[in-house]
Amino acid sequence: MIDTQQVARHFAATMIEHRNRLAGKAEDAEAAGQAFARVHDELAEQRKDHRLAGEAVLADWVGRNASAFERRSDRTRATLRETGESAAKAATITTHAAQALTSGHSAVVRLLDEYTDRAVRILDAAVAVGQRAAVLRAAGQVADLVRHYTSESAKHVAETKAALSDAAHRLRQLAPPHKEPAKPEPKKHGNITQIAASQLGYHEGPGNTNKYGPAAAWCSSFATWVWRRAGVNIPLLPFTGDVFNWGKGNGLAYRDLSRAKPGDVLLFGTGPQSTSTSTHIGIVEKVNGNTVTLIEGNAGDAVARRTHTLSHNTFYGGVHPS
Repeated sequence: MIDTQQVARHFAATMIEHRNRLAGKAEDAEAAGQAFARVHDELAEQRKDHRLAGEAVLADWVGRNASAFERRSDRTRATLRETGESAAKAATITTHAAQALTSGHSAVVRLLDEYTDRAVRILDAAVAVGQRAAVLRAAGQVADLVRHYTSESAKHVAETKAALSDAAHRLRQLAPPHKEPAKPEPKKHGNITQIAASQLGYHEGPGNTNKYGPAAAWCSSFATWVWRRAGVNIPLLPFTGDVFNWGKGNGLAYRDLSRAKPGDVLLFGTGPQSTSTSTHIGIVEKVNGNTVTLIEGNAGDAVARRTHTLSHNTFYGGVHPS
């Protein structure tokens, strides 16, 4: 029996890549917008406190030193005001970027669902006829169909990329003139196992809906969500095999299971080729001899702690976060 939905999704690999590239990023942009808004509020409060303190000091102070102090206070308040205004503008810019990401992701998901529905109906009709020629004609129709939908999804990705580029340009313009933007300090990974453990007991909603990624099997979305919260520079990846391939590309993947340590991820199955060979993923909480305790997303539709034998009968490899 042909799984027509799997066949349809096979043709849509590029659209699925578009969807995954946009998944999870809106949440990061929204968090940045909220952080800028908090900075604005805090600077406004500091400016008010500084003004009140300065007025109290100058109430009974006269002379040249008092005038110099007042000028310095005025300059400090002006700096606080300008920085606060820049933070407010940055909050608006990043919030708009989050909206663009959400809109682009939703549009690509809608196109992927619409394409899949149409392609499955075409393939199901051909399978019902039961003739090879009918199936081949249907495959050709689906190939033509996916080209159209992929072109449309690519437009949404391009539009979203343009919006983000514009947002980045506007944020750079907020930097103080004649100064190089400060280089961010390298991220130090937070406690991965602690972040993962904080999610224990979370349960999915109807139809695989979850807070970590797309409404689908979400063990990999959960694992990469935790890593991203801990500062690991990895995309949100809904497919487990993509995590192993990301690790290979960054020199972090391994097949020797004795290298597993807390904070790593272990991959269930025989290899990263497809969902039938790379079946599940978990975050290593602790290793004890030939057993390993994992915190796993989508384990019985929830985040759960499970213990397994550390064996190639279960796992095909692992990935370090750094």
